Amino acid sequence: MTFQMCRALIASSAEVHYSKFMSHFDDIDRRIGARIRIERESRGWSLTELAERSAVSRAMIHKIERGESSPTATLLGKLSGAFSLSMSALMARAEMQQGRFLKKEEQPVWIDPQTGYERRHVSPKSNLPLDLVRVELPAGAEVPMPASAYAFMRQLIWVLEGQLTFLEGDTRHLMSAGDCLELGRPTDCVFKNESGEPCTYAVLVLRST
Repeated sequence: MTFQMCRALIASSAEVHYSKFMSHFDDIDRRIGARIRIERESRGWSLTELAERSAVSRAMIHKIERGESSPTATLLGKLSGAFSLSMSALMARAEMQQGRFLKKEEQPVWIDPQTGYERRHVSPKSNLPLDLVRVELPAGAEVPMPASAYAFMRQLIWVLEGQLTFLEGDTRHLMSAGDCLELGRPTDCVFKNESGEPCTYAVLVLRST
């Protein structure tokens, strides 16, 4: 086999893998959009009412529900807050089956198209009132979350690798590997990675029962 043939095969294989990768995330976006529509319609809300409750434009919600736009982490935080759901609960309803055992390869992974923030839902979808999520925040990335995303839950943040700057209202927490923080009263928050290396942290959400 010639060098040119080898290079062509490698390029073809890369295109196939990329196509599958993009198809996977397009499918996730469609499922999330469909779930948002189900949550909205089950409450009898119009697009306009959800827009008013979430501070997300009606046009954007319409695009997300139809799978025509990839929602950012901030938008998902606003929409889930409007439903009185955690972002974890909303995505679990979109992606997961009930059960006590969830293999790593079956754990839903979602990537924020704006920041590259990677979110892995680790815990099974069960009757336990908690969600465990692993997040990788790229160097220099910043993800704001509205107070509404924390209004009905208690939450812990545990840094596994790297450094995380967590802004909780006017309070600035500088967190290193091993540090753990319990969030206080609901307020606007920002997850920031001000370092030159990725930061990995776990989020434990205790849901209201």
